[in-house]
Amino acid sequence: MAATKLQGFEFWRTTLKGARYVVAPMVDQSELAWRLLSRRHGAELCYTPMMHAQVFVRDANYRRDNLYSEVCPEDRPLITQFCANDPEVFVKACLLAQDHCDAIDLNLGCPQMIAKRGHYGVFLQDEWDLLEKMVTLANEKISVPITCKIRVFSEIERTVQYAQMLEKAGCQLLTVHGRTKDQKGPSTGVASWEHIKAVREAVNIPVFANGNIHHLSDVEQCMKETGVQGVMSAEGNLHNPALFEGRSPPVWEMAEEYLEVVHQHPPCTLSYVRAHLFKLWHHTLQIHQDLREELGKVKNVQGLAEVSRQLKIRCQEEIANGGEKARQGGTLPFPHWICQPYIRPVSKDPVANGNGRLGSEVKTVCHKRSLSQDSDGQIDGLSKNQQKKKARNPYKNFCSEQRQKYIKCEQCGNPKGNKCVFNLCRACCKRKALKEVADCLTHHLMFKTKAEKRKAGVEEGKLDAVPEGRNGTLVNGTATIPTDSQPQTREQGEAQSRSVGGIFPPLGGASTSGRVHMDFHSDVAPLEGAGENPSLLDL
Repeated sequence: MAATKLQGFEFWRTTLKGARYVVAPMVDQSELAWRLLSRRHGAELCYTPMMHAQVFVRDANYRRDNLYSEVCPEDRPLITQFCANDPEVFVKACLLAQDHCDAIDLNLGCPQMIAKRGHYGVFLQDEWDLLEKMVTLANEKISVPITCKIRVFSEIERTVQYAQMLEKAGCQLLTVHGRTKDQKGPSTGVASWEHIKAVREAVNIPVFANGNIHHLSDVEQCMKETGVQGVMSAEGNLHNPALFEGRSPPVWEMAEEYLEVVHQHPPCTLSYVRAHLFKLWHHTLQIHQDLREELGKVKNVQGLAEVSRQLKIRCQEEIANGGEKARQGGTLPFPHWICQPYIRPVSKDPVANGNGRLGSEVKTVCHKRSLSQDSDGQIDGLSKNQQKKKARNPYKNFCSEQRQKYIKCEQCGNPKGNKCVFNLCRACCKRKALKEVADCLTHHLMFKTKAEKRKAGVEEGKLDAVPEGRNGTLVNGTATIPTDSQPQTREQGEAQSRSVGGIFPPLGGASTSGRVHMDFHSDVAPLEGAGENPSLLDL
């Protein structure tokens, strides 16, 4: 199997058709509809979202929803990506996926906290023995090539050694994200193309570069400076699916086309569609906050499409009026209705190390904003989350001093019933009312009323009377009958059981404790009131 498998540059040229423009694997974002949209606009290779190998192996529904149901002839070449930390599990997942893709990629670049907790992604980059075993075993067992996506170490030399180890283990294509595992979120910084160039020169397999890709000009510059075979884009592609075409179309053009693809290839998870529209309309939604909230509330694709249509109308009205509002502030290179990248703000005092990226994380002290003052300086007294709750329920009270004070139960400390006759909570009230055969209308407990009804029924002859103190009782779900009334023969026992409704089987010998214990039959349901006052009359 391994002998006929294409490897290295032959695999890249033949199977991947020499792909240069690559859409990155993105959790909940690089689904089928988005991949097809990206392919329409210049993408030559796409990755599936990262999937968890262990879940993929054990859950057939997970396999169907994340890969099998998204098989499409137009969606090739395609690489399936897994995160894993166990060689055997990784190989099993690869074997289940190999017939639905052109290669399997091992994620060694995810820096998120969930990857740290699950012990996968970039948090495996120091465990070279484990990674070598995983890649080697997969390369031997599966019928498609194995590839890897990594992040760099701070030291170029160690990064090169890392890449060479993966190549030796059997990796046939390497994607290098030029950031370290600490470069994420506010500390993302700039990716180091110098690291990527060093890796490319040190290995004999195709290399894709990832990082700092916002426009087609960045793609061309990266390939020129690093010598890589292809360039991968993630966030740049999310904000502008036409990036690889070198175009920056109106946002509504991409949004409408994406929704059309979603309609043509159902089902598509609603949260994925919503997330894509938030990315596409990101800059416009900073201005039209009301539609931003509406986009987050709608419950179906039709509702998302309607919000997108309203945004389009507002943008076209701005264009008709000269677009003054859109250009206020002047922070964007294009009007907000044009597809363009989102550039994260950098730290005020970045520490550069000469490699085009941040050398160390700059820690800043963030002072907590007072709840009495909102972002506009207006005295409000509510957090943003509380304001949203207030909008849904105008009568909601967030002031602890003004909230109603509940009187505590005299026995357990829980809030008591407002009009409980015993001034207790329901649980304590039920125990006391049962013991004293009393009623509590507040807690809907009617022990006294039921007892009086039973007594009236006995007097009228509707119920058989059982001498008080001599009738059987229920103790911990077990029927007990006093031994002084117990018959001595089997015939007398059968007659006794018929006299109390035939519920109990014939009795045996007397117990040493003075009572005979018999368990209830599971198919016998007690009549009304049996749970409130456990006596044989209830049966």
